Amino acid sequence: MIIDSHTHIFPSFFQKKKEEALSREYAFRSLYGSPHSRLIDRDELLKVMDEEGVDRCVVFGFPWERADYFKRHNDYIIESVQRYPERLIGFSCFSLLSPEASAEARRCLQAGLSGVGELALYASDISYETVSNIDVLMETCSNFRVPILLHANEPVGHRYPGKTRMTLAGLYDFLKKYPGNQIILAHWGGGLFFYGMMKKEVKDVLRNVWFDTAASPFLYEPLIYKVAGDIVGFDKILFGTDYPLISARRYFKEMEAAGLSEESIRKICGENAAELLGI
Repeated sequence: MIIDSHTHIFPSFFQKKKEEALSREYAFRSLYGSPHSRLIDRDELLKVMDEEGVDRCVVFGFPWERADYFKRHNDYIIESVQRYPERLIGFSCFSLLSPEASAEARRCLQAGLSGVGELALYASDISYETVSNIDVLMETCSNFRVPILLHANEPVGHRYPGKTRMTLAGLYDFLKKYPGNQIILAHWGGGLFFYGMMKKEVKDVLRNVWFDTAASPFLYEPLIYKVAGDIVGFDKILFGTDYPLISARRYFKEMEAAGLSEESIRKICGENAAELLGI
């Protein structure tokens, strides 16, 4: 089974109201302000899944600041999962800074969603100091035994839309604060997995942490699959495309180019996600 653990879909409301959303939401504007950016719905995603041989996708919306926006978007994710339960796996998404975050997570998890994410801060670092009000949210995820997916990016290198002012130190401190939560770090965790080679502490902190491959073809050489697998284990890597940003085929080619074993590819492309999500 091939499971894409990182895709974004939007209801028609946001496709029709894109200009309005761009003017109201800084984070949305930073990622989708380009005329070349795409918003797709579940029907387009399902079509592409069939074309590329992807069995199931984790779908989520956007970390909107406005509660009416993220509730509308999460309702669409709930409806999509209910309509296509054998193909789509839904995560609840909202602003990390919203006072309604924990209540919205609970509402969506009770409605049948399987996790929370992709959560992000596009104007500041993710650290315990910046999001110290989310203890209840993290407890909710722990009680429901579901993972939380966090946006992460490398703190060095070229600039691109959505790249945040993130520090690995802030992200690491956040992980230390919530050792009991299952946390997925998007985009290879900004390279945080590298420190899994340290002799003290880090291995324990990363014990309940997974790393997804979203946007990897834009960011890293194919060798990253083998490097990350050798450091944290191939059972901690989740195939994620960030579709519609990049198609699944490019990832499959890069895994082959990296010289991964068939067993490692099976783990990355589906087995790890299936185990984590209880499929």
